[in-house]
Amino acid sequence: MPSSPVIWLRDGAEYPQIGMGTWKHNGEKASEAIYTGLKNGYRLIDGACDYGNEKECGEGLRRAIVHDVVTRDEVWVVSKLWNTFHRKEHVKEAVMRSLHDWGVSYFDLYYVHFPISLQYVSPEERYPPGWWVDGKSKVQHDPVPFRETWEALEALVDLGFIKHLGVSNMCSAMLMDLMSYARIKPSVLQIEIHPYNVQERAVQYARSQGLAVTAYSSFGPLGFRELNTPKSLHSQPLFTHPMITTIAEAHGATPAQIVLRWATQRGLCIIPKSDTVEQLHENLESVKIKLTEEEMNAISGLNLGLRFNDPADDFEGCHIFS
Repeated sequence: MPSSPVIWLRDGAEYPQIGMGTWKHNGEKASEAIYTGLKNGYRLIDGACDYGNEKECGEGLRRAIVHDVVTRDEVWVVSKLWNTFHRKEHVKEAVMRSLHDWGVSYFDLYYVHFPISLQYVSPEERYPPGWWVDGKSKVQHDPVPFRETWEALEALVDLGFIKHLGVSNMCSAMLMDLMSYARIKPSVLQIEIHPYNVQERAVQYARSQGLAVTAYSSFGPLGFRELNTPKSLHSQPLFTHPMITTIAEAHGATPAQIVLRWATQRGLCIIPKSDTVEQLHENLESVKIKLTEEEMNAISGLNLGLRFNDPADDFEGCHIFS
């Protein structure tokens, strides 16, 4: 059975380089995907409050443990703090809700999903809260210093509810500020990286500060085409790009494997979502490919600085990348 290679975090922990993404896995499909992924060698599940499927993902994990597929300590369970829970009095509430939904007592890695603080929405009113305070169209910002949020998370590390902290969708300038005061340094930066958005400078800076880097949306526009976003619909799919297909043919591989190997050969971690056992195996097998320096440079040369996940495109005042 194939398994993921590992990288080492700042504390020496072994972190799977290839994990399972869970965005847009819904209902029973989510439970089955997690169970099947763990059964086929995956040991990291990347989740989030905002995905609205943590109960279902937790059920898949529970089944895998009950059936002796894995033990709890063999799996990295990952979640993320949503934007409406940034005030210190709401951070623990959010973490405990996600832990309960997953059915676990701690998270191996817990990210701040976006460096954006929005007005609190009670889980009793709506969960997950989403972006709009009214659930329809109104974005309401809440001026919470990021330091307040981070210190509340550090306290939960002290209590044993979180083992490692991470940041997601954070630019280097804000990461630089965080590193100046963080008592517990972030272990991982998760950002959108694919051949249309290479982010070399962000990767270099994060590594200089001792962070591992996880790439999300490795397939570029693919996941966003399902949502009919204009940017994705007007972009050449990576799987049909002549550069990618030519390299794939040369290696007897699929375009998906080439895109993933480009990322892991850069030392990045990846979390692709898979819908079939064949895809699960294909993603893990991608690490056996050895791209030449010329091929790596050619793929990186597709860079357009194109983000498909930019909150400013859809939500008023959320200009985190401007």
